[in-house]
Amino acid sequence: MSSLPLIAPLFIAFEIWQLVICERYLGIKQIARGGDPRQMGPSEAVSFLWTGCIVAYAAWALMLLASPPARVHALCLIGATVLGYAFRRNSGLKRILIVLTFEGAIRINILFTLSVSVWRHL
Repeated sequence: MSSLPLIAPLFIAFEIWQLVICERYLGIKQIARGGDPRQMGPSEAVSFLWTGCIVAYAAWALMLLASPPARVHALCLIGATVLGYAFRRNSGLKRILIVLTFEGAIRINILFTLSVSVWRHL
């Protein structure tokens, strides 16, 4: 068995961090005061770290396709991301946080089931 699925808990932590950051910049307080997240985005260091994690996450999901026990989970992660992007792309600013929250919850669930199944087979 590949050791690649064993790092799924790291990506669960990333998903939770991503939800916190999204709430900070797209949250209810921002919507209530009419703030535009494009004008008050994160610092350059946070943006760099976030982008690097997203690229590593995507590469990891693609590499999971080569691991037979994790292939279904990888396809579900990729599918949830693609569907979430499609919904976010067609949503207004006020609905993006809702879509991001559901998308994040779905991906956390997929990562959790992957973690449980891999750790059980050790």
